[in-house]
Amino acid sequence: MAHEELLAALDRRRAEARRMGGKDKLEKRRTAGALNAEERLAALVDPDSFIELGLLGASGVFEADAPKTPRDGKIAGFGRIDGRDVGVVVNDFTTKGASTSATNSKKMGYVRKTCTEKGMPWVHIGESTGARLPDAMGSKGMGALLGNDVTQFRRMRDTPWAAAALDTSFGSSAWLCCCADFAVMKKGSIMSVSSPRLVSMAIGEKVDLEELGGWRLHAESTGLIDHFVDSDEEAMQAIRRFLSYMPSHNGELPPAAPVPDGSGDAQERILDIVPEARTQVYNMKKVIEIIVDRDSFFEFKPRFGKPLVVGVARLGGQAIGIIANNPIVGGGALSAEACRKAVDFTVLCDSFNIPIVRLMDTPGFVVGTDAERRGAPGHIMNFMNATCLTTVPQVTVICRKAYGRAYVAMGGGAHNDTMIAWPMAEVSFMDPVFATNIVHNKSPGDAGFEEALGTIQKDLEIWDMARIFSAHDVIKPQETRDHLIRMLEIHRRRRSGGIGSHLMRTWPTSF
Repeated sequence: MAHEELLAALDRRRAEARRMGGKDKLEKRRTAGALNAEERLAALVDPDSFIELGLLGASGVFEADAPKTPRDGKIAGFGRIDGRDVGVVVNDFTTKGASTSATNSKKMGYVRKTCTEKGMPWVHIGESTGARLPDAMGSKGMGALLGNDVTQFRRMRDTPWAAAALDTSFGSSAWLCCCADFAVMKKGSIMSVSSPRLVSMAIGEKVDLEELGGWRLHAESTGLIDHFVDSDEEAMQAIRRFLSYMPSHNGELPPAAPVPDGSGDAQERILDIVPEARTQVYNMKKVIEIIVDRDSFFEFKPRFGKPLVVGVARLGGQAIGIIANNPIVGGGALSAEACRKAVDFTVLCDSFNIPIVRLMDTPGFVVGTDAERRGAPGHIMNFMNATCLTTVPQVTVICRKAYGRAYVAMGGGAHNDTMIAWPMAEVSFMDPVFATNIVHNKSPGDAGFEEALGTIQKDLEIWDMARIFSAHDVIKPQETRDHLIRMLEIHRRRRSGGIGSHLMRTWPTSF
């Protein structure tokens, strides 16, 4: 065959592959307001930066399926986000529901493997029905599809992973969100192990979509998703924003950014937010927004484990992670879910060289029969273990209350590079009201309670801790931003240059 014929044949095959599931299916998506796979890809990566591999891939199990499976339901390759190389796999739901097959698993495995070897973030845009039937049925199907190297889910945090769950996200789309360092979900989508039809057959009753895997379930109960959006475009922008705080791989520091105008202004407003009365609550998120660079705080899991706030931000243009108690929710007492959230975020920061700033104001851990049923002791120990294993620069700020084991888990004592405190900080084994009851057998309203309480409270003040240099300094709240910026500069000067030892790089991402 002449060169011209071969080249023309290649052009035809390329055109056939790019048709995806056909005009009718693409038009149906457009009418529903959902982007197709190519449109999602265009919204994710920099213009003209994507190089596709496996364009001519198709089903290799049944010959008759080959013409019906352009790209085998996945667009795979490499692009750039903000000028940095990333590996990308985007599911094409219009082709066999983006079901998992031997061919598209090889495509995805190749991109993931290359990202790990070459030091690039990996992004998976999920929308899928699960394993492709009947390809996966029988011993031959299982032997070809599952258990081989390209589909194993062993997680090593050499490079950041991001994933999206959009619309129908069953099977691999759910697995990869659980494995990801950052997962975003579009409201109205469903993310679960299997489809409602299969689950209904398995349990013999009809299953409600929202209860099976709706966004509220994952926002408030499972904690498996970090961020929620209203559209495909917002999902792509959320992934781009997440990666802007991440290094390309764990052997380098996160990228710096210009400090926005107005950053650091109005630090005195912290005094307006934090009440003078120790029994009054406040919203720690407002304090965070004042301390960090303007508009840089990006919160994770805001509706899960709400007594704790976690997220990335910038201080003086440098990426940081923030772990902060939020007294406005349960007084800042740490629930089992808050501990899980803290562990997940600590692992992320330590794995990718992001310094951690902890803002402490907690009366301790949530106790009671419900907490025990939720496995609180195990989650508390995981939290403390993660804090002890942290190797990136870390600064702890005791804002107000620091009681019991929560003081240690939140980076108190020796579990930091620097620990500073505000003058209103108080540190002890437990809340002084409870301590007064135990020590003096007096409760609020009893004669002599206030006098006994005053004696206990005096021992809580930060001055004694500062005197023995267990607190490295006591600063005014409005001095916090400048103090943090300077101390993090100091701690980045270690011989590793701020690169951590990554002791938690194999820690599971799905708790």
